[in-house]
Amino acid sequence: MNSAKTSTSTTRFGARYRTIDLVTMTTLAVAFGVIFWGWGKLYAPLSGLAVFSFPPSAALLAGPWLAAGVIGGLIIRKPGAAFATEFLAAAVSTVVIGGTEWGWTVFASGLFQGLGAELIFLAVFYKRFGVVVAMAAGAGAAIIEAFYEWTQPFTAEWDFGYKLAHLGFLTLSGIVVAGIGGWLLVRALAQTGVLDAFGPGRDAADEQ
Repeated sequence: MNSAKTSTSTTRFGARYRTIDLVTMTTLAVAFGVIFWGWGKLYAPLSGLAVFSFPPSAALLAGPWLAAGVIGGLIIRKPGAAFATEFLAAAVSTVVIGGTEWGWTVFASGLFQGLGAELIFLAVFYKRFGVVVAMAAGAGAAIIEAFYEWTQPFTAEWDFGYKLAHLGFLTLSGIVVAGIGGWLLVRALAQTGVLDAFGPGRDAADEQ
């Protein structure tokens, strides 16, 4: 396997979006919007388990909400793809499906999470898309989301130690679930041929 080929792309800042890029972004946003909504319904009972008796540790469950931007960025590989996919998925989960217990704050979360992932792809000039970049994108989404959540009522009484623990747990979930998990999912999809029109599909062909 040529590891350089699996982690690089010739994408430039001025690359134009194709129709298939926009369709794929929309499809991902709808799919993840459903996932976000469903995971929101599971979050309350899961976060109430004894294993999460330390309140900040519930942030370990946040990974699925961070994955859309990472996956959108890994597949489409163009400026704005990570941000748009995450934000649109949040919009779908809030408006189209019927909302979550967090109401309109989900829009803000989608914005900050998408921005965090997007900044990582920007930092590598949209040229590298390997597992390390995916992990960094998941971490970026988590870190900015953590800072946003520190402004919310449910963290108002936390001391700084609690907030740092929350940041650590959220970042770990972003790295493992959104980052590594997202990279593995994109890689698996590429192996099936459904991403042949995108960078991951070309990378998979180069490996064969």
